[in-house]
Amino acid sequence: MAGEGQVISCHTLDAWDDHLHKGNKSKKLMVVDFTASWCGPCRFIAPFVAELAKRLPSVTFLKVDVDELELVAKNWAVDAMPTFVFLKEGKLVDKVVGAKRDELQQTIAKHTT
Repeated sequence: MAGEGQVISCHTLDAWDDHLHKGNKSKKLMVVDFTASWCGPCRFIAPFVAELAKRLPSVTFLKVDVDELELVAKNWAVDAMPTFVFLKEGKLVDKVVGAKRDELQQTIAKHTT
């Protein structure tokens, strides 16, 4: 599948809806990184998220710029960056707010075992 082992950026509502729809049908964990270009902690955590995506091809990693897709951010109640939303079959199963490497890793492990 395209995007395996990498972070997929969603730049349009159509792309977001498409990935969300695929995620709804899949049993795979989906981790959505809500980020912003002006956000320092977001830039700090981005290489770590990319590394996780490489190491965990069984998890789908999406990136959403909150300035680009404000509606999506609002729909998922994102009010701080970075916010990581964890979805399984389209349902919210967890959320990590902030550039917290350990918490991010532990939350992924919790939902992939």
